[in-house]
Amino acid sequence: MIIDQLKLEELRFAALQAREMAYAPYSHYTVGAALLTKSGKIYQGGNIENASYGAANCAERTAIFKAVSDGCREFHSIAVAGGMEGCTPTDYAYPCGICRQVMQEFAGETFRVFVVKSETDYREISLKELLPYGFGGESIR
Repeated sequence: MIIDQLKLEELRFAALQAREMAYAPYSHYTVGAALLTKSGKIYQGGNIENASYGAANCAERTAIFKAVSDGCREFHSIAVAGGMEGCTPTDYAYPCGICRQVMQEFAGETFRVFVVKSETDYREISLKELLPYGFGGESIR
């Protein structure tokens, strides 16, 4: 499937919508992610906090794990939107290091990351720029 501009707009909007699924009773910082597969399907995820902080899960990994558990392993891009609960994002929410590593596991060289404040205010960056010396499967083969 060829990914067109309309599909990327849908992806960015889906990340903003996914923030509503977040469970953030401690930090009140909600994050939504939308993962676009190479087949054109979008998987959404919200961050999920836990009183035992180590048991929390980021929005990006939630979306990726949903896709992987559904049998999908080929991804095109991901959009991420984050900000204080109930507020419009005022800054870009970049993926944390763990999420970048999980992306590295499943993403190819062309994988793109969109950090989104609104439907029209976003930045696009490559995973290679976010994780320049990433450790992937080829590192241990």
